[in-house]
Amino acid sequence: MADIHSANILILATDGYERSELRVPLDELKKRGATVKIASIKTGEIKSWDETDWGDSVAVDLQAKDVRADDFDALVLPGGQINPDLLRVNEDAVRVVRDFVKSGKTVAAICHGPWLLVEADALRGRKATSYPSIRTDVRNAGATWSDEAVVTDNGIITSRTPKDLPQFIDKIVEEVQEGRHSRKAA
Repeated sequence: MADIHSANILILATDGYERSELRVPLDELKKRGATVKIASIKTGEIKSWDETDWGDSVAVDLQAKDVRADDFDALVLPGGQINPDLLRVNEDAVRVVRDFVKSGKTVAAICHGPWLLVEADALRGRKATSYPSIRTDVRNAGATWSDEAVVTDNGIITSRTPKDLPQFIDKIVEEVQEGRHSRKAA
């Protein structure tokens, strides 16, 4: 069991992440006591997409190729259309997702973020949700899709949209505090 005050949480993102889906978990998890790092497939800063145009940027702490799941207690995958689409074709990013799933640690994806779970073959036989436009992708990956604010299946958390962020954050904290989950690897 991990206390949120001593938890190390990783957010994996790149340019085009939905601003609120990265910023709210980053800020809220830090407020609750966690240490939160940003990993990306590039160095420097990554730029958000904020509703209809490019938004602000956030500094990258480490590259996906250097991420070790052993160093963290949870992985958060923000959405937006651009961000997960770029990440799911990058082998380092997909390896990070697979490693976290295999480790039994909490993995949380919101909006289009479940595309990375699809690519990592982490949804087969699980319950999940997502932004409605990718529900067919989630179903085709073997998941049972449900239109709920938050769906959790053995430590894998999925949510639909930014309006679900309060429940999404609460569920991340709850699952991190539960500790590792016994599950089949991706």
